[in-house]
Amino acid sequence: MANRGEVAVRVARACDALGITPVFGVSEADLDAPYLSGRERVVLGPGRAALSYLDMTRVVQAAKQSRCSALHPGWGFLSENPTFAALCEQHGITFVGPPARAMALMGRKTPAKDAMRRAGLTLIPGSDGVLRDADAALEAAERTGYPVLFKAESGGGGRGMRIARSRDEVKSAFDDARAEATAAFGDPRVYMEKLLEGGRHVEIQLMADRYGDVIHVGERDCTVQRNHQKLIEESPSPVLSESERARTLAAAVHATRSIGYVGAGTMEFLMDEQGTLRFMEMNTRLQVEHPVSEMRSGLDLMREMILVAAGHRLSVEQEQVTLRGHAIECRINAEDPHEGFRPSPGAITRFVPPAGEGVRVDTHVASGYVVPPFYDSLIAKLIVHGRDRSEAIERAVSALESFVVDGVKTTIPMHLAVLRSEEFRTSRYDTRRIPGWPTSR
Repeated sequence: MANRGEVAVRVARACDALGITPVFGVSEADLDAPYLSGRERVVLGPGRAALSYLDMTRVVQAAKQSRCSALHPGWGFLSENPTFAALCEQHGITFVGPPARAMALMGRKTPAKDAMRRAGLTLIPGSDGVLRDADAALEAAERTGYPVLFKAESGGGGRGMRIARSRDEVKSAFDDARAEATAAFGDPRVYMEKLLEGGRHVEIQLMADRYGDVIHVGERDCTVQRNHQKLIEESPSPVLSESERARTLAAAVHATRSIGYVGAGTMEFLMDEQGTLRFMEMNTRLQVEHPVSEMRSGLDLMREMILVAAGHRLSVEQEQVTLRGHAIECRINAEDPHEGFRPSPGAITRFVPPAGEGVRVDTHVASGYVVPPFYDSLIAKLIVHGRDRSEAIERAVSALESFVVDGVKTTIPMHLAVLRSEEFRTSRYDTRRIPGWPTSR
């Protein structure tokens, strides 16, 4: 298990259910984490991720030394690195994820868009591939129409993105996007899309095996976000029409099969003002918010992912996937939302998660856990399920009100404000703002 925290706990739970022994690859900063008690572990390196969780050679060496037959990358870190996937295979370690070739294809944004266009998905208008220079950027922007968004070819997580609202802003936006892309990903290549403002962020959960079988597990609405980082996810989307849902789900399954994909994957879309879902990118891994789809379908997607990697067929066919009710996930981060979401590392003196009907908490935290300053600040995910959206919202509010986390600041106050707001309850919001939460905070 080449990851840490909540995702490591999630993978271990699936392994336990399958009778598989998980070995935790950990940094020195995580060595005494409570979730490792009684578990087999191997130290990858110092606390800094670059010297531990992101060091491909150390991770593969640790897997070999601990005699592991497979490696699960979780999400983040090396989970979408095709070189790492290939390195695992070269050393006889099964990579629990898609083949390196499929990962490489979908990791390069412009080839991915070409493949998705051929498979029948609707795309966002933009440049015909990577832009060679600022002059080509200006020509593409004039052809597409302003505003436009320059994006890193190897990007993700909102890095390497710059907006140009007029021709006067194109050169600086292009140059800034290239500079940040180089610093963040070691790849200066940039492409351009039409900036669709006021849209909704919708994604489709997919699962495929080695025999050409592909299923979808519905869509998730991830519109509540800050700086391109998701805060709340729900399923189904409260604003997607049935006709557009059916059309895009079928096209997403066809597209996944057409590229020879294997494992869990998520296609991300932006819904325009006409209600059309336009393909943005494919994440070649299981996502943080996958429990939303699990709550509605009853499927254990992590279990499916591991079994598929071991050569099994999917345990269900599409007609056997039944999506019931409504599910919502709130990401609880150790951050102070009243101070610009400033990280709040330190010791958690008291941790009491909520429980009850339709309530699930995925976490690696317990009382006494110390939130390290080196990594992502996620400490727990609250997932609720209800018969409909209204019941799911009320269960989420009730669960958040009883969620006790002392010793560090958390985003719980922000989640409560969002879920109680009229904007969220009536779905009158888009990716530009957090509903119910003043931008001045």
